Amino acid sequence: AVVSTQSTGLKVVWLILKLIIVLASLYFFICSLSFLSSAFQLLGGKSAGEVFARSKILNNPIIGLMIGVLVTVLVQSSSTSTSIIVAMVSAGIVHLRPAISMVMGANIGTTVTNTIVSLGQSMDRKMFRRAFAGATVHDCFNWLCVLIFLPLEAAFHPLERISSALTNGISDDDKVSKLDFLKVITKPLTKTIISIEKSTIKDIAKYCTQNTKYYDDSKCGAARNASMMKICGDERCEYLFARAGLNDTTTGVILLILSLLLLCVCLTVLVKTLQSLLLGRMAQTLKKHINTDLPHPFGWLTGYLFIIVGTGMTILVQSSSVFTSAITPLVGLGVISIDRMFPLTLGSNIGTTGTAVLASLAATGDKRSVTIQVAISHLLFNIFGILVFYPVPFMRTIPIGAAKILGNTTADYRWFAVFYLILVFLMMPLLFIALSFNLVLLYVVIGVLLAAIFFITIINILQSKVPDKLPEVLRTWEFLPLPCRSLEPYDSVFSKLMICCRKKNDDSIPLSALPAPNGCAIGNGYSNGHGP
Repeated sequence: AVVSTQSTGLKVVWLILKLIIVLASLYFFICSLSFLSSAFQLLGGKSAGEVFARSKILNNPIIGLMIGVLVTVLVQSSSTSTSIIVAMVSAGIVHLRPAISMVMGANIGTTVTNTIVSLGQSMDRKMFRRAFAGATVHDCFNWLCVLIFLPLEAAFHPLERISSALTNGISDDDKVSKLDFLKVITKPLTKTIISIEKSTIKDIAKYCTQNTKYYDDSKCGAARNASMMKICGDERCEYLFARAGLNDTTTGVILLILSLLLLCVCLTVLVKTLQSLLLGRMAQTLKKHINTDLPHPFGWLTGYLFIIVGTGMTILVQSSSVFTSAITPLVGLGVISIDRMFPLTLGSNIGTTGTAVLASLAATGDKRSVTIQVAISHLLFNIFGILVFYPVPFMRTIPIGAAKILGNTTADYRWFAVFYLILVFLMMPLLFIALSFNLVLLYVVIGVLLAAIFFITIINILQSKVPDKLPEVLRTWEFLPLPCRSLEPYDSVFSKLMICCRKKNDDSIPLSALPAPNGCAIGNGYSNGHGP
């Protein structure tokens, strides 16, 4: 009996210790995301300001979208990029219509963080398959929403009109204090390491934009030469890098390396500890409660409940990146299915715009109503996206199915994850911004891309459903050269360059062997803990 009591006591002590480790690693994980954001702002913050200063090209909705994506990736924070957009609207530098397309881009750019976090589970093929799919379901949803609502907004301006109607009754005297829950917890550590002067980006965007009343060559030059690190004046700066005496680029590189190392260590500790905790009955119970629908006849409400949970948690931590990045490892572990990750992601999108609405209500000035209108347009964009892609079960399968295809691809070809990040969040925005100098060429390229995507999608559907209706040559893609229909030729090249990312063939499962996604149903490889 004594031995049994001691054994039980040790188990309780170990359980408490593991819970402390989970909370500590989660705290430092969130801090590492803050450091990562600061590093990107040091390295690319001024470039982001210069991009915003090119106000002439912002009137093109496609370019506005891509600038929103690129700037959010550069500063690693949709809150920062959105606040710059709101400040430029408030100053009259950017009009409301291009601002709406830019916040759509910010919605996409913020998803890069949890996609990067999913790379931390790339060593385990099954975990990586689920984690990358869980992370990119956010990307797929946002891109699909943009494909629908950006053309509609450019043609008919529904978001502008509805947000205008909703803000007509708001008084300039009404103020709402900004929530700051997460920063209260993380600031004691992050502010001892680095402190960023975000107003530098806004100053470049404001004073370097030609042909506006705010253009000032001397102030523009001062902003361009100013440090992105906070200057304390006569007072002694208390944060670590202020005492190091390094320039922005050197500090940014060091902080980037340290933040990535901290992120990887915290993620590894978090995943391993959760793996040891989520064993046996505890794992089964947790998976059962998270991935099971509500009792009949309320089962259809389960997803909407998770949307509310995602909204509340994001408002609580004030960051969609932090929330989605924190639950991405749980998707990799199989605790949360991708079908549950999807509504949590949708709620996160609403939560992050809710915070922006509160921030805009705290603004002052004669352009206050317009800044509120930008924030509400962002909120409406996400709400309308949910109304399109969630209530009808078939529509859910589009972003979820696309994310699963990406998860399958990256599980077989590890290098594809890095290629995807560079292509979607860097090369594509830069390409479209470069093409903005020739609008005819820009629209031709976009038209060709959309036509190709539409054609390939339709042919794939017909090949799987009614192949007999197609000409014999189109019943398969065999008529195309191998590099045009498979990643296999590229795999041999990248495998030599990235030895650690070699494709593992021992447990490779072809995509055709996977069950198709079915609404919120669970039971496939993404929904349980055993891989597809």
